Amino acid sequence: MVGTRTTTTGARSTAGTRTVRAGRRSLAVHRPDKVLFPADGNGKEYTKGDLVAYYRAIAPFMLPHLRGRPLMLERHPDGIDGPRFMQKNVPAHYPDWIKRVEVTKEGGTVTHLVCDDTATLVYLADQACLTPHRWLSRAGMLHRPDRLVFDLDPSDGGNEDDGGNGDDGGEFAVVRQTALLLRELLDELRLPSAPMTTGSRGLHLVVPLDGQQDFDTVRAFAKDVADHLAAAHPGQLTTAARKKDRGDRLYLDIQRNGYAQTAVAPYAVRAKPGAPVAVPISWDQLHDPDLDARRWTITDAVDQARTNPWAGLASRGRSLTPAVRRLDHLRG
Repeated sequence: MVGTRTTTTGARSTAGTRTVRAGRRSLAVHRPDKVLFPADGNGKEYTKGDLVAYYRAIAPFMLPHLRGRPLMLERHPDGIDGPRFMQKNVPAHYPDWIKRVEVTKEGGTVTHLVCDDTATLVYLADQACLTPHRWLSRAGMLHRPDRLVFDLDPSDGGNEDDGGNGDDGGEFAVVRQTALLLRELLDELRLPSAPMTTGSRGLHLVVPLDGQQDFDTVRAFAKDVADHLAAAHPGQLTTAARKKDRGDRLYLDIQRNGYAQTAVAPYAVRAKPGAPVAVPISWDQLHDPDLDARRWTITDAVDQARTNPWAGLASRGRSLTPAVRRLDHLRG
């Protein structure tokens, strides 16, 4: 579907521009042959046209995870080897039909983009937005998240959403094992959960919530869960925020669970060689010994999406109140 210098389906080209149909809109893709991902070890390179084709194809599967949520946009206008821009405010030149939401911050407000349709996703790809990072709450309930995220970050690297560049180095087996331990604990707390490869180094475990608790409550609960699991496996896991205090232990990161914080969106492309994608997976797939964080790329992520690995997850949001009581009981 997507490959080196692939022509976007349903598009017509002019000099330096390609017109793409996205829903009810026709959008201009500028410099579609511009290389955003230079050739990797397998000799594959990917262009802006390839990025547009991917986001156009993945839209039916990705949009349910984006709708109504403020986004932070990770843009690489000169490709992954060029400067990176983390964009919050929507520029004035963005089309009026793109949705926006104004959110409060200390000392003012920020106007974030909201991606509710395929046309917006394609427009962002044309702006060389490789990776949309989403809020864990939605417009209208900005202070009450409906997702909780645990970021399982292996040692010797940066935070997943800050673009850690370390190599997996065989440590993904520890990530997989930790995900299963965390799932077991969440099952005891009667909370559903689902794993996602990050396309970078580790895994995210996502817990759907009913949106009744505020961020402070959700973050405090996430910290208590992480602390409890780390205390049970002190040689393998840590909640130490400072890298120098972690050693070679896996970091259970709960920092995404705060107001105005973001996490990489499901099916988002990462700014790594080979154009890997953050991909939801099933628990059965997690047992695959060949699995790693960059298993899927823009060439095959749509095939994975079609398997519906998170079937029914969005409708299983829970209140944390009973889970807090159960965790208190476990902790004695």
